[in-house]
Amino acid sequence: MSPPRLRQLVIAANSLDTADTLKNVLGLGEPFPDPGVSEFGLVNAVFAIGDQFLEVVVPTQDKAPARRFIDRGGEGGYMAIFQTDDMNGLRTRVDGLGIRRVWNIDLPDISASHLHPADIGGAIVSVDEPRPAGSWRWGGPGWRDQSVPGRFTHAVLETPDPDALAQKWGLVFGLTADKRRLFLADAVLYFNEGPADRMIEFGFDLPDGDKALERAEAAGLAVDGKSTHVAGVRLAFG
Repeated sequence: MSPPRLRQLVIAANSLDTADTLKNVLGLGEPFPDPGVSEFGLVNAVFAIGDQFLEVVVPTQDKAPARRFIDRGGEGGYMAIFQTDDMNGLRTRVDGLGIRRVWNIDLPDISASHLHPADIGGAIVSVDEPRPAGSWRWGGPGWRDQSVPGRFTHAVLETPDPDALAQKWGLVFGLTADKRRLFLADAVLYFNEGPADRMIEFGFDLPDGDKALERAEAAGLAVDGKSTHVAGVRLAFG
């Protein structure tokens, strides 16, 4: 099994106004509203950046997991979706670790498993195997036409025990943690010490990162160096 790719990062927010803010600040194309997320008590907006995806989910039901997430700690980084080239091997590994799979799907063009956040910690994690490898059902049928140049560089998770969380995520992916870091095929996961499990930062490499910060400032968002904050997530550029 090759190291996984980071394909999608998800923010849980109270309103789709957050999607409008991200579209403006990051200079994104039109989002895809996935009707399938209604199964989880959500509406959403999915933006394509290169062949990766930034999603905003908004709970529509009081019992939705995303509603409980926001009520517990506020808006923020909710889910990370990774691409594997060996779903069968990964499911076997996860099962052997005693990590529950709470949702599984096998379609002609993609297989996916959501891992129980209480078992893996840090965030909701989904591991997916698209067929062909460059495709992505969750981006919608026209995502390539709406994609803008750029990519994710990293994500940062906070947790009371970062060494343990980095090790656990590493076991899932068949990776060895290096100083609280996991090096994926195309990005880095950082595990920092904090009061609670939370995904707090998304890193971007955008050709107009400086302009994104200017747009953030014009929109009234706080800008700190090369970063700004939207819906509880620090967006870091460069």
